[in-house]
Amino acid sequence: MKRIELAMTEQAKYDIIKSLVDHNGNKKRAAIQLGCTVRNINRLIIKYQHAGKKAFSHGNKGRKPAHAITNELKTEIITLYNNKYWDATFAYACELLQQHDHITLSPTSLANILYQEFIASSRTTRKTKRRMAAKLKQMQQKVLTKRDQERLHTSMVALEDSHSRRPRCSYFGEMLQMDASVHHWFGDSKTQLHIAIDDSTSTIVGAYFDSQETLNGYYHVFHQILDTYGIPAMFYTDRRTVFEYKRTNSNKVEDDTFTQFSYACHQLGVQIKTTSVAQAKGRVERAFQTLIE
Repeated sequence: MKRIELAMTEQAKYDIIKSLVDHNGNKKRAAIQLGCTVRNINRLIIKYQHAGKKAFSHGNKGRKPAHAITNELKTEIITLYNNKYWDATFAYACELLQQHDHITLSPTSLANILYQEFIASSRTTRKTKRRMAAKLKQMQQKVLTKRDQERLHTSMVALEDSHSRRPRCSYFGEMLQMDASVHHWFGDSKTQLHIAIDDSTSTIVGAYFDSQETLNGYYHVFHQILDTYGIPAMFYTDRRTVFEYKRTNSNKVEDDTFTQFSYACHQLGVQIKTTSVAQAKGRVERAFQTLIE
């Protein structure tokens, strides 16, 4: 005989009706316990007498909903997120999936799909990461094949490497992210678009087209910023020779070998911070993607 398992509320309802029938109890008391009418109690008694415990199990239990996401679609969503939208939050990734791939789902559904594969977003909390890491360790202890162990180890490393986005700066001009991107912006030939974007508001504060990524392009962007907004506190850029210079061990600033751009920034009191990680300049990178689209 197939064992029937009930949910907590279903089990409580079953126990009350069974006790009522077996001991000829008080229907009004049972109605108060279940928060229903005596008429409904009579219906439950009839169901119990005809089908027993099975009558209290929901009819759709074990059935896959008609609107459920298929396994093929789940695989496609995971592949798209890993390859195209890995830097987007779940909410923004849903917008991108609908706009470019014609896949409509809610951020909660996307989170459930990706969390099952132990894929964390840039906004995943530490609590969720710890819970996912603990589950991975439990699974790693149970698996026997070397292939599965390697797969779980890869997921654990990826989970540890995932990090939340850096919070925005508090004030306008506190940090400007600056970069250039090559694209067919207009005409038949590719050009380099140099832009600077404010970290706190995501406002594009300067833009200039040039045939290559050049000092001239960044000078024009800097001139637009100075002319329109004033002197910023910091530029956040990539590690190009336009921005970096060689620092010496001397305590004298004049002994350092400045580039032309960094010397101009030094004269105005503008700090330059560089990085080799594209994700660190996420706002300017996403701005280019928006402008291309």
